[in-house]
Amino acid sequence: MSILALTSDTLIGTAAAGNIEYNGQFFGTDSNASRAQLQRITSGTAVASTSGTSVEFTNFPAWCKRITVMFSGVSTNSTNLYQVQIGSGSYTISGYTGGYATAGGTAGAMSTGFVIVNNVLAANLHYGAILLTNITGNTWSEFGNIANSAGSNVLTTSAGSIALGGTLDRLRIIASSTGNPADTFDAGSINILYEG
Repeated sequence: MSILALTSDTLIGTAAAGNIEYNGQFFGTDSNASRAQLQRITSGTAVASTSGTSVEFTNFPAWCKRITVMFSGVSTNSTNLYQVQIGSGSYTISGYTGGYATAGGTAGAMSTGFVIVNNVLAANLHYGAILLTNITGNTWSEFGNIANSAGSNVLTTSAGSIALGGTLDRLRIIASSTGNPADTFDAGSINILYEG
């Protein structure tokens, strides 16, 4: 049986192998007595997607390696594709590779963002999540499943990749056939989880 023990409520002077320390954050030590911070999953604040042409999350910490974007009843006033764009200093609106497909058979390639919803009607509400994962350096991959209220034949599955010019610090959701925000959000909410 394994036992998890907190050695103290303050950081010890010399890290001993196998110790786990607590001082507002968790730190672990390996066999070489090297200390590393163990990042916990952090929840953002849910944003109402009821107005505006984009929903944005910014100020991601440099240690962030994985981001989950969650959708609940999200809708826009028109029929453009839903895209997620990330960036470093500004949003990257080109160079995305990968593709998307719906259960009904419609498919396409990515270019100006991670395309996460296809076959959109203005009345549809969208539910699901996508996962962004740091591969190495500033390269990120995406995978997601988003369904809408019209039925299972419009479940969109997506997967792609992008290499940023620097450390990811921002993410936005837009509805557009290009890389620029177009449709206006009019229902639902979006939130994120991020972790190291």
